[in-house]
Amino acid sequence: MIERVDAHHHVWSLARGDYGWLTPAMGPIYGDFSLADARPAFTAARIDATVLVQAAATVAETRYLLDIARRSDGLVRGVVGWVDLADPDAIATLGELAADPLLKGVRPMLQDLPDPEWILRADVGRALAVLPGLGLRFDALVKPSQLRALPTLLERHPDLAMVVDHAAKPDIRSGQWEPWAGLMRAVAAHPGVCCKVSGLVTEAGDGWTAASLRRWFDHLVDCFGPQRLMWGSDWPVVDLAGGYASWHAATLDLAATLTPVDRASLLGGAARRFYGL
Repeated sequence: MIERVDAHHHVWSLARGDYGWLTPAMGPIYGDFSLADARPAFTAARIDATVLVQAAATVAETRYLLDIARRSDGLVRGVVGWVDLADPDAIATLGELAADPLLKGVRPMLQDLPDPEWILRADVGRALAVLPGLGLRFDALVKPSQLRALPTLLERHPDLAMVVDHAAKPDIRSGQWEPWAGLMRAVAAHPGVCCKVSGLVTEAGDGWTAASLRRWFDHLVDCFGPQRLMWGSDWPVVDLAGGYASWHAATLDLAATLTPVDRASLLGGAARRFYGL
């Protein structure tokens, strides 16, 4: 039985040449990271299953991730891939990729796009409209400035299963509470939306502690309810801010205030339900 799920991690190989954002300036995460490299951390955290998420804006990388998932001996139960939703052939590409049951969702890299309302474009909307019928979910990789578009998106596509990645990357380092807090509450008002409790330590910067994350974590619980929150490591990016074990331990500390049922949902149940693992 799947109990604990890492709902968000990556692997990459620099030789692929499609990780344009990954440069030597990224320090400890500029290198190759394989599933084998992550397995000791998964084992230590008693992870039963994982969701492998795209890190390159190419369909080729999505196929690469699906191949890794197929060869993972049942560890990777789902892949969130990438498709250019504005491409005229997007619907055909989605249909082809969705034939693989390991593809659970798609994630355009919205945080890197200059237009904060790109996701509301008509051509993108046509591709989004087919996701529910294909059994695919939508991972919203956004920053606070891009949150404003999501309520409108959800009104246009009420059947779209959406999860907000990394809690929309609040500026914890600077303590910038608004507009993030209010916008997250507006998004959470749509009952079908989930949120990943991931990436918080990267946004907090050096010297973070579980206590320094408490306000942000509690707001997510208050907005979404613990049943719509799912934990993710964001490995190997988490190595920029203390590493897998430290973030996992902090999560257990933060989740100690939840009931056992809600804690189990955060650590695995919500991801299992959302992605259909």
